[in-house]
Amino acid sequence: MVAAATNKFNALNERLTTSGFRFTPQREHVYSVLLDKRDHPTAEAVFIRAKRGMPDISMATVYNCLDALVKCGLVRQVSLERGAARFCPNMQQHGHFYCDNCESVFDIDWPASAGIALPKGFKAERFEIAIHGSCPRCGNGRSRN
Repeated sequence: MVAAATNKFNALNERLTTSGFRFTPQREHVYSVLLDKRDHPTAEAVFIRAKRGMPDISMATVYNCLDALVKCGLVRQVSLERGAARFCPNMQQHGHFYCDNCESVFDIDWPASAGIALPKGFKAERFEIAIHGSCPRCGNGRSRN
């Protein structure tokens, strides 16, 4: 467990440094919050969770940390329709399933061989696919609302 935490700390520090950012305890804490519960939280949810372990952190600091983590490629900003941006630490290519009832967001893995036909001459570098519907919990009538 200590080795995993040390590796995460080293990877975070290296990625921040190579992207022109410096390591801060606040950035480490916000990143840990995202890794601890991978439920695609909004910035406000990250702030609430971060306050538990770092009571003096401000909302502005959380926004700045999220911005740095996105810019250095450790976190992906996910925008689904008109809702607040959400943050995802899964940097593998994947899609998202959005439950229209409880508003939860889930990662959907795509096989590497699953191609999308593009017009001639186009080259995809990344994709953002969102599927909408009901999650198993809501489909069974047990909504969180």
